[in-house]
Amino acid sequence: MAEDYGKTLNLPQTDFPMRANLPQREPETLKKWQDEDMYEKLMDSNEGKPLFILHDGPPYANGDMHMGHALNKTLKDVITRFKNMDGYKAPYIHGWDTHGLPIERQVIKMLGVNRHEAGVVKFRDICRDFALKQVENQKTQIKRLGALGDWDNSYITLDPKFEAKQIEIFGEMAKRGYIYKGLKPIYWCTDCETALAEAEIEYQEDKTNSIYVKFRVTDDNGVFQNTGIDKNDIYFVIWTTTTWTLPGNVAIALNPDFSYSLVKANGEYYVIAKELVDTVMQAGSITKYEEVAVYTGKELELIRCAHPFLDRESLVINGDHVTLDAGTGCVHTAPGHGAEDYVACRNYKDIPIIVPVDGKGYLNELAGEFKGLYYEKSNAKIIEKLKEINALYAIEEIIHQYPHCWRCHQPIVFRATEQWFASVDDIKDDAVEAIKKVQWIPKWGEDRITGMVLDRTDWCISRQRTWGVPIPIFYCKECGKELITEESIQAVANLFREKGSTAWYETDAKDILPEGTKCPACGCTEFTKEQDIMDVWFDSGSSHAGVLDVKPGLRFPADLYLEGNDQYRGWFQSSLLTSIAARGVAPYKTVITHGMIVDDSGDKMSKSKGNGISPQDIIEKYGADLLRLWVVSADYKTDMRISDGILKQLSESYRKIRNTARYILGNIHDFNPNTDMMEFSDLQEIDKWALIRLSKLTEKVLAAYRAYEFHIVQHAIHNFCIVDMSNFYLDVIKDRLYTQKANSPARRAAQTTMYKILDALVKLLAPVLAYTAEEIWSFMPHTDKENQEFVLLNDMPKPTPELYDEAFEAKWDQILAVKADVSKALENARAAKVIGHSLGADVEIFADGALYDLLSGMKDDLVTYFIVSDVSVKPVSEANGGTHTGETGIQVRVTQAEGEKCERCWMFSKTVGQFHDHPTLCARCASVLKED
Repeated sequence: MAEDYGKTLNLPQTDFPMRANLPQREPETLKKWQDEDMYEKLMDSNEGKPLFILHDGPPYANGDMHMGHALNKTLKDVITRFKNMDGYKAPYIHGWDTHGLPIERQVIKMLGVNRHEAGVVKFRDICRDFALKQVENQKTQIKRLGALGDWDNSYITLDPKFEAKQIEIFGEMAKRGYIYKGLKPIYWCTDCETALAEAEIEYQEDKTNSIYVKFRVTDDNGVFQNTGIDKNDIYFVIWTTTTWTLPGNVAIALNPDFSYSLVKANGEYYVIAKELVDTVMQAGSITKYEEVAVYTGKELELIRCAHPFLDRESLVINGDHVTLDAGTGCVHTAPGHGAEDYVACRNYKDIPIIVPVDGKGYLNELAGEFKGLYYEKSNAKIIEKLKEINALYAIEEIIHQYPHCWRCHQPIVFRATEQWFASVDDIKDDAVEAIKKVQWIPKWGEDRITGMVLDRTDWCISRQRTWGVPIPIFYCKECGKELITEESIQAVANLFREKGSTAWYETDAKDILPEGTKCPACGCTEFTKEQDIMDVWFDSGSSHAGVLDVKPGLRFPADLYLEGNDQYRGWFQSSLLTSIAARGVAPYKTVITHGMIVDDSGDKMSKSKGNGISPQDIIEKYGADLLRLWVVSADYKTDMRISDGILKQLSESYRKIRNTARYILGNIHDFNPNTDMMEFSDLQEIDKWALIRLSKLTEKVLAAYRAYEFHIVQHAIHNFCIVDMSNFYLDVIKDRLYTQKANSPARRAAQTTMYKILDALVKLLAPVLAYTAEEIWSFMPHTDKENQEFVLLNDMPKPTPELYDEAFEAKWDQILAVKADVSKALENARAAKVIGHSLGADVEIFADGALYDLLSGMKDDLVTYFIVSDVSVKPVSEANGGTHTGETGIQVRVTQAEGEKCERCWMFSKTVGQFHDHPTLCARCASVLKED
């Protein structure tokens, strides 16, 4: 039918638009966007509208874009595209994190550079060149995704202007007293030879030995005198899973409120938490034991014990951190290796902080005979020693979660070193209050980041690496006192703004500091410079100043931050802390998180598992628009599954949407919306129904976009194209389109409706199917009121609730329900070989009451709605068997249509053969051709 009518109207038969070769067609559209400055035109067209600022979290510039990048960047692009069509000016400045360990490791690994041999300046230059190359690589890949952006104005953290603002943020925090230097245990990677932040730690399962060690009492402070037991026979039993930390032991921590038993077993006496006695005895394979006495942890405080294998005392202290979850209730305490240990020991002024492990992970002279051993290798030797001196009570093999470096994936150590810290305790209350004023999507994000901030210790911001922003602190050559003043900070900021941060290593301190600078402690005028760099999380966490304050057209705070759910302890938190510390407010109004990427089985994707999928491969095979459709196809706030099977299923969904547009385009080729558009009141009822459905779709989709519920957008549009359009409206109006006179009111009404549907659909699709929407827009006709150049330069469609009519919609709900019953009857008749195509059927409907009145009053329209050759409506009383009973209560009989098949409309009619000039056509078709 379509082919015949196409020939009649001279429609193009071979070069229809919207073919499904996205990988080949999309680059043409991308080139057009770039050549014709679409982004600049978009910003110009939205000038004067309210600003909407999405601040881009910077990915590391250390390799190709992966699926996490594709998910993240597409979500951001969907939002900025929509906002630019929804009444806002929404600039998009992309960013990259270009400092730090990830880039150093890639330079060392890929380029074979030895950072120690190269020297600081040369190594930094190599890192800079590598980072800039990777920025351009990722920029090209992100552009191919279809992402908008002010690409010539992107931000990179190595930009001198950015570095200068970062120094100023640091200075403001120092001015307020939030920056200090201290000897504290921190996460330390022996492989990378640097301190790490909490956000740079990942936990993995490790197999290790847990050991129970006996510490002999040397001074009981008279606590055990009444027992008559020689103190040399009494031992505090500790438990640890990190044998290598025993050389750092200086104390044994007990909870002051717990009860501790003095237990006799094997001719010795052990101090163990009362509730854990049975468990500890079982671990030592001891079956006979007795409780001699019971003490509180407070009563046992300040007893002194001998270190098992070092000439050192171990003091019994109290600490609230001691629990009964595992072990003995007597906690091995090494303040040089643990944050809780460090805090507990601060209450006892005579306890030293001993760090027997160096920066490369080897035990030093403080470890005695174990000096020179790598910390992991020392475990077996220490256990051997404990057995030898009868200090090992028991040993068990366990599997536990242990922290690892996020980059090299090696186990880390807790190691006390002098580092620079930002005091989180000083700003916690303000940070928590600020969190309450932010919209968190999903809502549980508020509780998550609140808990993390409350639990967070002070932020170690110094790193013992080379590629990063130097910590802008000077030291007096005479007395070693730190110099951090407004003048010194501004001098460094000015230097970095002019020459970049590498100038720190190329310029003497005297040439950076203002003339006449003196040490406030001793008056010396000579200074040295700090050699540590800042944590890269301080870099990116300062971007609210380095970008929002610097880039033209932006403002602080941002309306939206959007990143993966791992950023609650990363960028969301570092941005919040630096902003609260320096500005007193959060840097964002809304925070959205997305899940991680998993395979079809729900396993996290990784190179080692071999289950990763490259976004570049997907784009090459399916096109970027299919990847974009995947991003919005499921709730991105949970983990997202992707596989070739999922993409193939989505390609079917895409095809349905594309074919709906393609079909409409093919049937409005001769429609001029400026001259041929019909008023709503002049449309046929089914057209009005379709436009009401379109309006309700528009309402739903706009609400979903504004709520960032993009999966609702995809599902709603897909269902509209399938259920409302393909399965009903577009199918039903074929008769009008293909058989009526080209400029007849009936055909123009159908074209008016289709045009309005496509005009709304293409705009609703534009944020998601960026390339496809642009292609549709380039082929379809437009009104003079629209911007015909690019679809994004137009506003989102508006719903038309004034058209809604409850009675009218109820009537059409009933018609559709009847159609479903008739379709089932036609299906049964086709299965029974009564008919072939539905146009070969005559349908009898038997109904009563209001339904009979409704159907009999529109009998002629039912032929079109059911796509059959004839319909008759009769009372139920006339049904005499052989009918199908439908869900609506009607009965339906299907018979072979009478007459001959018209070659033009394919309907059966008794009038075929009655016209000399058109012997194969029915009366209706012959009349149309006669008029032509």
